[in-house]
Amino acid sequence: MSTVIDVHNHMLNEHWLDQLVAHGGKYELSDFKGQRVIRADGAPFMTLMDAMFDYDKRIKDMDEAGVDIAIVSLTCPSVYWGSEVVSTELAQYMNDDMAANQAIYPDRIRFFATLPWQFPDRAIAELTRACDEKGAVGVFVAANVSGMSLTDPHLKPIWDAIDAKGLPVLVHPSAPPGVGEMDMQRFNLVASIGFMFDTTMAVSRMIYDGFFDTYTNLKIIACHAGGALPYLFGRLDICHENMPGAREVISELPSSYADRIYYDTVTFTQGALELCIDVAGADNMLFGSDYPHNIGDMKGCLSRVDALPANQRDAARGKNAERIFKL
Repeated sequence: MSTVIDVHNHMLNEHWLDQLVAHGGKYELSDFKGQRVIRADGAPFMTLMDAMFDYDKRIKDMDEAGVDIAIVSLTCPSVYWGSEVVSTELAQYMNDDMAANQAIYPDRIRFFATLPWQFPDRAIAELTRACDEKGAVGVFVAANVSGMSLTDPHLKPIWDAIDAKGLPVLVHPSAPPGVGEMDMQRFNLVASIGFMFDTTMAVSRMIYDGFFDTYTNLKIIACHAGGALPYLFGRLDICHENMPGAREVISELPSSYADRIYYDTVTFTQGALELCIDVAGADNMLFGSDYPHNIGDMKGCLSRVDALPANQRDAARGKNAERIFKL
């Protein structure tokens, strides 16, 4: 069997959590039935799991599941809630921590750079440091930066710098703006629905805004198999054909951009995974697990990949990741 490379999984540390509690504003830490939970505007969106803070346990769980390499990242809300000093210093801290663990487990751990995206000059400086000095192999960004769209002109200098390096970028959902108004406090609707909306909105906007025509070197990885994108490309197309506003920037159909996007395999049914492959192509699939979230599933996600035809299986298990991350 081919090498298994997990591109969607997360690690935290207690210092990041302490800073979030101290400076996070709308974010708060609470207890829910004996578990630590981070809330945004009162809506729970992340349950803290012990494995998020324990690299030794991570390696053991990877061994048990049959995963060879994990490209770890911080998760939402990243460092987008602090002042310029707090956000920059915490991004540096997270990159240093992940680089240190990469050094401890050089055959098993790689990492996505954390950047203070709200502050472009600081973000570009940290991008250079994290990649050139610390060994980051890609960049993490939430699907909205404290409510800011990823195509906002404020962020253009960062995208220019990432594109110049030709890096993969993991676009990971966060709690979408308005979770309180949308009554997402109950039933953990941020995780089940809100996250999918956030990714779908972010990448759809990128398509309509001509992002993929401008940035041809970087590689966008849309988390959770692209949210709802594979299911909605037909709708994006018919809107483009019939609504002038949808043709404001791009002339080609939105679905023509489907194979310019990479998608992880974090789906929970075989049919959803196969739909994504049918839309995007096997060369654009990357194994992901969402470990160690409470709904992360290394074994299940890998079993669904392994059930694919051999060429699709091997591409998704690791060959595609080896290519785009230059591993």
